Amino acid sequence: MPHKSATIPALGTLLTAMVTPFTKDGAVDYRQAAELATKLVDDGCDGLVVTGTTGETSTLSDEENLGMFRAVKEAVGDRAAIIAGTGTNDTAHSVHLSQQAAALGVDGLLLVTPYYNKPSQAGVLHHFRSVVESSDVPVMLYDVPSRTGLSIGLETYAEAIRWPSVVAVKDAVGDFARGVRLMQMGYAVYSGDDIANLGWLAHGAAGVVSVVGHAAGPQISQMVGCFHSGDTAGALEIFTRLLPAIDAVMGVPNYGATTAKAALQLLGVIDNRNVRGPLVPLTDDEVTALRVGLAASGLI
Repeated sequence: MPHKSATIPALGTLLTAMVTPFTKDGAVDYRQAAELATKLVDDGCDGLVVTGTTGETSTLSDEENLGMFRAVKEAVGDRAAIIAGTGTNDTAHSVHLSQQAAALGVDGLLLVTPYYNKPSQAGVLHHFRSVVESSDVPVMLYDVPSRTGLSIGLETYAEAIRWPSVVAVKDAVGDFARGVRLMQMGYAVYSGDDIANLGWLAHGAAGVVSVVGHAAGPQISQMVGCFHSGDTAGALEIFTRLLPAIDAVMGVPNYGATTAKAALQLLGVIDNRNVRGPLVPLTDDEVTALRVGLAASGLI
């Protein structure tokens, strides 16, 4: 089956999975969100995932999710693809949120595998089909079994790729050979784990969806550019230099939105590191360790 990416709107090569900034009293801070989105694009991101896992979508209301899509779209315009995290573990809810996001003009939808319910592969396929058929917006499936409790089966992928709007996968499974099989089916595969970014590029990935990109956008953009231009040694050098930061942001138990927000606070981009329960902000000791990792990579 031919690759579909040439015939659909580009979703980008460096996408940062944006945090959702909060005010000091816990409300969504749309002003800081717009400023952050602009900074990330200025730093080299050509795509932004808005209210995905790192964006704390599961503790945002629909109004807040849609407010984030609107704020980021207005801030960056056509400078980057806006991928809206509209997947939940409730099919009807996912359909509704996806339709509302489509009406706001987002460039893609990120659909995570339904979590907690533990559906069969037939149920996963039904869930995806229901959302996909509700709009014409390009869809990136999100396979992250460490969070959802199940992975998307190859037979499910084989069916889903038949739908014209299903074009990409954010892979946090980490099986490179499996990813190559997905590419052979026609998917644009994106790395969903910063530690695997270079490995995925070497296996033909279309790009990366990064958390570390909050602090290292220019460096990751340069790494991707080096790899695509054939300078694999240069790409490896950059990746190696970023390893302390990757470990600091992604290699601790309380990682994701918590570490990304703390990194942004250390860099003076946002004014607090508030998250919503059940997440808790990094402690001062954890922030100190994060600072050490960012400094070791030359980011602070």
